[in-house]
Amino acid sequence: MVKNHHVRVYKSEENLAREGQLAHKIAVVAADPVAVSPEVVEMVINRIIDNASVAIASLNRAPIVAARAQALTHAPSSNGKGAHVFGIAERVSPEWAAWANGVAVRELDYHDTFLAADYSHPGDNIPPVLAVAQHVGASGADLVRAIATGYEIQVDLVKAICLHKHKIDHVAHLGPSAAAGIGTLLGLDVETIFQSVGQALHTTTATRQSRKGEISTWKAHAPAFAGKMAVEAVDRAMRGQTSPVPIYEGEDGVIAWMLDGPEASYEVPLPEEGEAKRAILDTYTKEHSAEYQAQAWIDLARKLHREHPETTDPANVASVVIKTSHHTHYVIGSGANDPQKYSPTASRETLDHSIPYIFTVALQDGAWHHVDSYAPQRAARPDTVELWHKVTTVEDPEWTRRYHSLDIAEKAFGGSVEITLTDGTVITDEIAVADAHPLGARPFAREQYVHKFRALAAGLVEEAEINRFLAAVERLPELGPGELDQLNIQAAPGVIDLNNAPKGLF
Repeated sequence: MVKNHHVRVYKSEENLAREGQLAHKIAVVAADPVAVSPEVVEMVINRIIDNASVAIASLNRAPIVAARAQALTHAPSSNGKGAHVFGIAERVSPEWAAWANGVAVRELDYHDTFLAADYSHPGDNIPPVLAVAQHVGASGADLVRAIATGYEIQVDLVKAICLHKHKIDHVAHLGPSAAAGIGTLLGLDVETIFQSVGQALHTTTATRQSRKGEISTWKAHAPAFAGKMAVEAVDRAMRGQTSPVPIYEGEDGVIAWMLDGPEASYEVPLPEEGEAKRAILDTYTKEHSAEYQAQAWIDLARKLHREHPETTDPANVASVVIKTSHHTHYVIGSGANDPQKYSPTASRETLDHSIPYIFTVALQDGAWHHVDSYAPQRAARPDTVELWHKVTTVEDPEWTRRYHSLDIAEKAFGGSVEITLTDGTVITDEIAVADAHPLGARPFAREQYVHKFRALAAGLVEEAEINRFLAAVERLPELGPGELDQLNIQAAPGVIDLNNAPKGLF
């Protein structure tokens, strides 16, 4: 059974023992050589496919072009053969592969998610773990165990410790989870993983301004930076370097000064010794390229498009009120009080965090596309702007309660909508979870992950390469030491021009 660990702030004179510290308990879980269950193996494969899908679709987007160019200036380091960068054959030092691939996976905001006390995209653990695995010549079974650890630690932290209410970016849970996953991969001892986790946390705490107002390209870089820091933290710890102790519970530590303060108290669930790491099964991916809270609303908007086409014309609509959870209202809804969320010239990153925009476009188009739905000309269409500005959100306490429910059968990320037409007609509907959610109308399984990969890789990767990659990843547990290079994907000739990249310092 998962055990809840009480976590609070300690004064220095209380001298909290190492074994009582959360970072040490995380390290114990990471070092436990427990077997991985078949359903977890299956889901790990699904998520590697999912990450590859969105990374390939991003190959020529500006943040990826820049990150890839940076990575290519850092040749493979000693003590290993380096790691691959998505889309190309070149190898680079593993921390830079983690950086470039992390940006590629995150850019479209289109991979998996887990939401509880805080938010996360646990698939962000895969790029740094895979990079190190390729560098050291690990096996497929090693990689599966490591990814299971990364997901477990991140999900457990997200269930217990809220970062966003203190305006700390959610990647503060990713640094420790990625470091733990790498520790599992390398078979490191508890003390070394403990020091890695502490350093990774210490270097990855940042504010949420990256997700506020005019959202910048840093949103894609933030988790990649956390993954890169995790790789470097493990390297330092392996060389005997130590971290701030206790990093979570210290009187000048993360909890006391960045989170709930000196009186803070949390119950963090972690697997007991010998217990399988299954948290990846609690996570869910995206059918649409948008913030996760938007997934269900895109699905509902598509349904309304079919059933009530009159709602797509702003001349027919007086108002659209979306009743939803606290998070959706205040972070990506009108409750954020961000004028940019209603601006037709806003950045793509801002628009994919605007429920009023996303609902409007999905309602009018009856569809959602990872590029076309964000195109400047699409956002600036006069009838869209007019309808968009009639959409507002409000918090509904019941949807907030369901959002935070620990009962997976009750937990919800949607809400209800009330569309008032100019003739006085009121149209109402609701949705609890996205169609692709495990409890949704069309849950994602291997077939859907493969379809997503093929759809996003079309025109960017040759058919033979698509088939080769899928065949390799589906036999992941059988891949021997040094065979993880097969998980790289080559873009079709002419897709990537390495000479057409911005110049920097390196």
